[in-house]
Amino acid sequence: MQEKNLSKFDFEQCQKCAICTNVCPVMANNPKYAGPKQSGPDENRYRLKNGLFFDDALKYCMNCKRCEVACPSNVKVGDMIQAAKIEFGHGPGLRELMVANTDAMGKIATKFAHLVNFGLSLAPAKALVEATVGISRKAPMPSYSFTTFESWFKKNKQEEQSKFSRQISYYHGCYANYNYPQLGKDFVSVLNALGFGVNLLDGERCCGVAKITNGLAAKAAEDGEHNVNLFRKSIAEGRDIVTVSTSCTLTILEEYPHLLGVENSDVKDHISLVEKFIYKEIASGRVKLAWKKDYKAKAAYHCPCHQEKLGWGVFTTELLKMIPGLDLTVLDSNCCGIAGTYGFKKENREVSEQIGKPLFDQIKKVAPDFVACECETCKWQIEGMTKVPVKNPVSILAQALDLEATGKLNS
Repeated sequence: MQEKNLSKFDFEQCQKCAICTNVCPVMANNPKYAGPKQSGPDENRYRLKNGLFFDDALKYCMNCKRCEVACPSNVKVGDMIQAAKIEFGHGPGLRELMVANTDAMGKIATKFAHLVNFGLSLAPAKALVEATVGISRKAPMPSYSFTTFESWFKKNKQEEQSKFSRQISYYHGCYANYNYPQLGKDFVSVLNALGFGVNLLDGERCCGVAKITNGLAAKAAEDGEHNVNLFRKSIAEGRDIVTVSTSCTLTILEEYPHLLGVENSDVKDHISLVEKFIYKEIASGRVKLAWKKDYKAKAAYHCPCHQEKLGWGVFTTELLKMIPGLDLTVLDSNCCGIAGTYGFKKENREVSEQIGKPLFDQIKKVAPDFVACECETCKWQIEGMTKVPVKNPVSILAQALDLEATGKLNS
């Protein structure tokens, strides 16, 4: 089992150049973490011999993938560390069960959204959660919607989607469904204006990113198999899958096969983040855009770490540059420090804020009207630390496009 799980990440290709240690945001801010080279390829040689060599300090790895982006030998350093945590790490506690089961928590929280949102906004409640569960009182607590995106879509938009000649399936993820349905609404508005009917995947589940990092890999694999089967059905019916979250997308494309053993080679070329999808449609001449003449805004674009790993940030920046009234600054490459559930944990919160400080300082210096970013947890972290609003690029398009005129151009 150890050989199967840990020997497949090309660790023998490691040149010991230590470039990964130079880009690791955790190593620069937490002396307890030895860094990706030692925690990954170096220690992996010992772990293959005996799991007793597992190092508990691996829990400090954020899985931001910046080591993999920088590696000149294409060593899957981040995946290697995650695989070791899955193989030899401790089982989940109450906190890990809570933050990992986003679907289950979302279904409960939306039913009591008024109470949940009010409670999580109170300092005493935050202190109690920190003391009993271990979620930092300083962490940016997300709010929940009173209705899910799925229920809104089925009630208001589902029937009219069949009138479009081109069809796609939308993997919306937990955030758009439970926390911020407006993102899903913006997605539907923009895709419809571009001439695409939007379909929901019947019974989609959480991508599993939070389960992978919190000791529930077996459940993540089960959900992953379920999702891939839904993707196969959609593709067979002629609909590619379009996503909105970078972390969901990276998990589905790369971590399903690398960490969970979920085969996706037959579907991965049919899955695309919405910004890439729209840019390619524009570049091909298949869709046309009409912009609002009075739209003006100053924005700063933060490319999430997982977007950098996918290599798709260029599609977002080029798409945003098309907006006539948008004054855009592309921020330096920096991690915000939240890393999904990592920055919510009490023991990681101080380091999380230190990691994100260069990004927060630059945002404050640029002083934009808002930050453009594809990642929901980056949004929570940036808004919490800078008080600057963060918008998903598809929501920016929904505001900048003349949707009615664009719809006529693509009808």
